[in-house]
Amino acid sequence: MKQSEIINLSAAELQVTLKQLRKTYSDLRNAHAISPIANPLQIRSARRAVARVATELTKRELQ
Repeated sequence: MKQSEIINLSAAELQVTLKQLRKTYSDLRNAHAISPIANPLQIRSARRAVARVATELTKRELQ
């Protein structure tokens, strides 16, 4: 998910997206722990997407 897409979402949509992204990240980590996944870079991109959404939520709370 790109930063430009994240900025256009509402706070409620960001929270739903964050929950989904955290689940995806968790699933990827668990799958990789059991047997190596084909593209381990997916884990990095999922982690960074979680960070982007969480940062945007924090930024909006502080404003």
